[in-house]
Amino acid sequence: MPPSMDFSALNEALAFKSYDKIADICDNIMLQAASEGLGFDEEWPYAVHLLGHFYVNDINSARFLWKKIPLAVKESQPEVSAVWKIGQRLWMKDYSGVHGAIREFNWSAQSQEMVAAFSHLYTKRMFELLLSAYSTISIRDTALFLGMKEDEAANYALQQGWTLDSTSQMLTVEKQAVATEQKLDPSKLQRLTEYVFHLEH
Repeated sequence: MPPSMDFSALNEALAFKSYDKIADICDNIMLQAASEGLGFDEEWPYAVHLLGHFYVNDINSARFLWKKIPLAVKESQPEVSAVWKIGQRLWMKDYSGVHGAIREFNWSAQSQEMVAAFSHLYTKRMFELLLSAYSTISIRDTALFLGMKEDEAANYALQQGWTLDSTSQMLTVEKQAVATEQKLDPSKLQRLTEYVFHLEH
């Protein structure tokens, strides 16, 4: 990598498994490099950058990044294309396909831990989706959503307090208070501040 590009923040985030910061860090380094006129196409950690967007559920930014990746990089770095295959499945809401795309590639040491962390997070997101959308669901469908074998999916659901009717092979969803993290939209915060200011004056 060119010596003038500082990847220390990225390396630190990867070392501390702060995967939710990866996309912003990469975006900032890329902007800095572009403003300084540095060429970085071949050396850029595109796979990690794409995964960073997936980790924070920002598929639009990932699609934009994919379009900017030079064809030569896409052709010469199979891991970048493998990561994008995950992105395609996310975009199409092909839930089981996401897990399939994760499993079918032999990830590099740099990406392996982040892919595993994303896989775990994605399973958790899918489980929360099932919680909000279903009252009963088949073991088969649960397995598809969670990217697991049927017995693993049933055990996972039972551990979360769901109940199983072994005759019908249907799981009864046990609703729980799920704390979801929300990203604060700065524009909403600004409007709220202006509204409160208006009320006070």
